[in-house]
This record gives sequence, structure tokens and C-alpha cells, in this order.
Amino acid sequence: MGSVSQLFFDAASLGGIYALAALGIALIFGVMNLVNFAHGEYITFCVFALIIPSTDATAHLLLGRAPAIVLVPAILMVGGGLAVMSEALIFRRLRNATPVTMMIASFALGFVLRYALLAAYGGRPKAISLWPGLNTPVELLGASVPLLQLIVIGITVAILGVLFGLLKHTRLGLEMRAAAENFTMARMLGVKANRVITGAFAISGALAAAVALILVTQTGVADVRMGGPVMLVAFIATVIGGMGSLPGAVAAGFLLGAASVILQAFLPLEARPFRDAFLYSLVIGCLLLRPQGLFALSGAKPRV
Repeated sequence: MGSVSQLFFDAASLGGIYALAALGIALIFGVMNLVNFAHGEYITFCVFALIIPSTDATAHLLLGRAPAIVLVPAILMVGGGLAVMSEALIFRRLRNATPVTMMIASFALGFVLRYALLAAYGGRPKAISLWPGLNTPVELLGASVPLLQLIVIGITVAILGVLFGLLKHTRLGLEMRAAAENFTMARMLGVKANRVITGAFAISGALAAAVALILVTQTGVADVRMGGPVMLVAFIATVIGGMGSLPGAVAAGFLLGAASVILQAFLPLEARPFRDAFLYSLVIGCLLLRPQGLFALSGAKPRV
């Protein structure tokens, strides 16, 4: 019972991180047909917003000194503001360009953000202590679970509930769903493009900031490369969930987290370093069987 409970909490926690990141990517794709590969750098930028620019190996907290009730909204605003600014300065000017052109622009934006952080902070990972008490283990259902894992699971469920409530029961959410179905028709019916796209980028950036806070609390490290691996898995979750499907991206994020934890637990010791190879083999198998994604609607058509 204890091992099963441990696997469940580990899978739910890791899957929650992947689900939040995948949801941020799927939101932008649904509205703009854009795979925003700068999303990983949004995550990294929000981590470094916590500390003072320095090339030292130990980070000196800036925003990180604030109490949680101030820090969390501030970092969410940093992430949302960065995403909105990138949309206004870059992607808005490319709105009539092809999806490939916008995707290349997102790659370029990601490199600009990464090298700006390298110039300001250096390339050495920095030790950062943010809420260390959250790593205290708690005994629950026969498993020893870090308090942070329980908080991550609760926050993920709460964020997903609030976001899906916003999409389902508010005017902005209705406009976003309409734009995701048929952006041209939505504009003809009176949906304001700038309002919908800016809202989608703000939510996506805030989700990136939430992931950043979780990662830095779990790892205790600020690294300019830390957003890349999360972005890769989140993009894969978006693809296998069905491009543009928000519930699909969330479900696929949890599935990838569960698969990763199960492989880590049950692979032979000598095979565990190759866990990701096994994981991506499963992904290839899923796409061979269902190229449109596991959770895409049966009538969905390719959008790119």
C-alpha cells in the first residue's frame, strides 16, 4: 500500500508540473496556431526574477525575500507581463505570417531571453533557498511525501479548476474557445483579436511563473537551462493530447508524469539512466497509433 501511495503522489506531483506547462503552450496554440518555444525561457526568467543579478554560485534573494502572499502574485505578474510584452512587441507584428515563421520567431525570442540571463547572471547554476520547510516529509496513506508535493497537487487542481471555470463561464473564456475553434469566424462575429490573444498570453505567462516557483522550491537551484526540459515534455504532452485541446494537454501531462515515475520505479537499475529513451519510445508508439493525439476530437482537422 505504501509503495502504491508513494508512486501516486510522485506521479501526481510531476504530472501536475507537466500539465501546467502543457496548458500554457496549448492555450497559445489554440488561439494563434503558434507553438511558443520561448515558453521554457519564460519559466527560467521567472526563476531569476527572484534573485539579484550576480555571477556568484550562491543566489542573493530579491523578490524571494518577500512573504509568500506578496511573492506569489508578484511572480505571476512577472510571468504574465513578460508573455504579454513578447506578444505586443513580436508576435502581434507577425500575426499574418505563416505558423513556421512565428515558430522561428519564438525560437529567436527564447535565445534572446536565455543569453540576456547569461549576461546578467553568468552560466553557473546558483543555489537558492526558497521555502525550504516545504520539503519536510509528511506521512500520508503509508507514504512519506514532501509537503511541497501535496501543495503542488492541490495548487495544480485549484489552477486547473479556476482556469476551466474562466474558459467556461466568462466572456473572455467564451471568446478564447471560439477563437480556438475558428479564429476568422470569431472575429467576424465581433470577438476582439487583441483582447483574446493578450488574455491567452497573460494566462500562459502566469502558468509559466507557477511552474517556475514549483521548480525552484523543489530543486533549490536557479539555472539558465532549467526551463528547456520542462518545455520539451510540455510540448510532447500538447502533441499527444491533441494540438489545441486544453483538456487533452492536461491529461497528457499527467500521463507523461505517471509514465516517467512508473518507469523510474520498475526499470532495472542498469536501465534507469535510459528512462527517457523508454518514455519517448512510448510517445512514438502513441503517435503511430493515433497521430492526431490521444484526446483529439474525432472530427478535428489538422490546423497546420
